[in-house]
Amino acid sequence: MHRVATIAAIVDQHAEDAAFLWLRRRREIDGPVLDETGIGRIDQRLEANLEGLMAAGKTGWEAAQARFADYAEPGELFVLGTLAMRWSDANLVTSAIDAGASLGEAGISSLSAAIARTPRENLRPFVAQWLDTSDARLRCLGLSALWHHRVDPGQRLHDLASHSDASIRRRAIRLAGGLRRRDLLPAVLAGLDGETAKERLAAAFAACLLGEARSAHPVINKIVLEADHAEAAIEIRLLTTPPKAAKAWLQTRLGQPLLRVAATASIGLFGDRSVMPWLIEKMREPELVFAAGLAMRDLFDVDFNDTDLFTIDPADLGKAFESLTDSPLPVADRVAAWWDEGQGGRNHTPFHSMRRLRLDALRAAIATPEAPFADWRRTRKFPAWM
Repeated sequence: MHRVATIAAIVDQHAEDAAFLWLRRRREIDGPVLDETGIGRIDQRLEANLEGLMAAGKTGWEAAQARFADYAEPGELFVLGTLAMRWSDANLVTSAIDAGASLGEAGISSLSAAIARTPRENLRPFVAQWLDTSDARLRCLGLSALWHHRVDPGQRLHDLASHSDASIRRRAIRLAGGLRRRDLLPAVLAGLDGETAKERLAAAFAACLLGEARSAHPVINKIVLEADHAEAAIEIRLLTTPPKAAKAWLQTRLGQPLLRVAATASIGLFGDRSVMPWLIEKMREPELVFAAGLAMRDLFDVDFNDTDLFTIDPADLGKAFESLTDSPLPVADRVAAWWDEGQGGRNHTPFHSMRRLRLDALRAAIATPEAPFADWRRTRKFPAWM
């Protein structure tokens, strides 16, 4: 890394824009709004800013450091980590990892994202060291590298899956599921009794990927009651349950006040459009309008961004909706007219959101436990890694 002639204001702008663009793509990467093209456009801009920082050499690194000093946030840490790892500079990598310590789990997540966007050969000098250290944070980063690049560490994964640290166990168990390591099924099933809901959910997901959904379901049923993980738990439960039984299971959750939002958001997973009149009525309720919109997006391969059926201004829906912060929100009357006119799913270019691609990958993985778990983010024209 060398110091080259640069324009300070432009380099600083690269650092700011890269952090902002990564935060935006993180928000949208598995969501229902953008497809591979939308994510690809973000990736193009993100890569351009990262390349601008790298081309600036030492000045680019100093700009990223200064930005993090002013705003010690996940986006800024992602930029630091990506530059350090792409340069394969041990001192800079250590500096970035140390900088992330103050952010806790969010810091590990940001550095994990940097790892995902770094070529495997640039990471090779570090991953083995991270896995062999006694530092839990570094071991978590090593496991993140294995996950993002789908590398099987062999026998070592046994020790990591039974490690005393819950954050290490959780990532190791997730990797075991993704790699279809049935030899690690005992450790995965043991994780169903893990210390935290996060660990238990990871174990349940891995168990389902290994063909042991029946063992995971009782645990998932309990995790569903925890607000932070309800949506993810419901999704796994529905995808691993025969349709008739899944509908009956979800129906009971729709009647529970604490679960009706998450359950409403998941109802589109069945692909049954006969639920549309019911969803339209839920769009008239402030508590459920956003969830009903999410469910509708799962029912149609339509780019609703090109319609007027959603709004980003809650006030458009009336005074009762003004305090809502989620968006975009479906406009019930417009959706009803669209549905009544028979436009649902007709006369449009098929649109597959990133959420749809993720769900399709999960369905395929659950249906064929012996097949590799596809990384749907790697199949995009522009790498769509988190």
